[in-house]
Amino acid sequence: MDEQERGRELKAAGAELLPEGRSGLCIRGWFIEAKNKPILNSPSLQDWEKRLGTSHMPEMVFGDSSLELVHIGSGIKIHFNAFEALHNWKQESLPPVEVPAAAKWKFRSKPVQQVILDYDYTFTTPYCGSEVIEPRGETNSKVKEPKADSLELQWVDSDDRIDLAALSSKEPILFYDEVILYEDELADNGISLLTVKVRVMPNCWFLLLRFWLRVDGVLMRLRDCRMYCPFGFEDPSGIPLVLHEICWREGTFQDLAARGFPSDSAAYSDPNHVSHRLPILMQKTQKLHSFQV
Repeated sequence: MDEQERGRELKAAGAELLPEGRSGLCIRGWFIEAKNKPILNSPSLQDWEKRLGTSHMPEMVFGDSSLELVHIGSGIKIHFNAFEALHNWKQESLPPVEVPAAAKWKFRSKPVQQVILDYDYTFTTPYCGSEVIEPRGETNSKVKEPKADSLELQWVDSDDRIDLAALSSKEPILFYDEVILYEDELADNGISLLTVKVRVMPNCWFLLLRFWLRVDGVLMRLRDCRMYCPFGFEDPSGIPLVLHEICWREGTFQDLAARGFPSDSAAYSDPNHVSHRLPILMQKTQKLHSFQV
């Protein structure tokens, strides 16, 4: 698409890109910005370890990268970052995935010692992003001040569903970006990856937060959070309609082989091609709800 055509589509949708050097746009009462920054340096990693109360971190932590979506009228901010995801990992504290060598598997080594894995080295997180109503005066300079109502937010179970037909329509994509929050290649024994992707169309925005784990020859784990907001739907307090669908899948290579699927790790490099083969552990749809405090 050339710049003129892109400009026409943005104008028709009432959207405006952020200034040069920034990735995002303003559209239909939403301010959306993605930030892709370098990995944290050693001093920053040490600071994070202290704040998180751990001596273990993924190989690559993109600590200054983030995705932020702010609803201008209500002041609601939905955001995604690595620190909160790792905080959730620390809180969940899953046992380490057992591998053929079990407790003696020591793929991480330090100069003078090898480390027995007694923690969740996969950095699996239940993180689904964070949502707040920003206090007056703390919103971005392009965002108007939110209403002064004292509201809290929570996700409540809902029978509503994400409109897959709207997402598969041929609406132009006005904005798209992918943000990597952290990644670890498990010392060439697989991959642990947390990313968030967002796309914005004239009538809605949609994002996918995905944790993808493959421990070669042992286990695959997929934790998806899809979030969807159709423009123009707000409750009486001005809160926009936002749905999220959480789906956790998990399966062992042994179980996949027993069902006739390949047992070679190379066959599972793309989680998009894997998800339908993994059993669902948990699935739910919720709607963002506000209440007075």
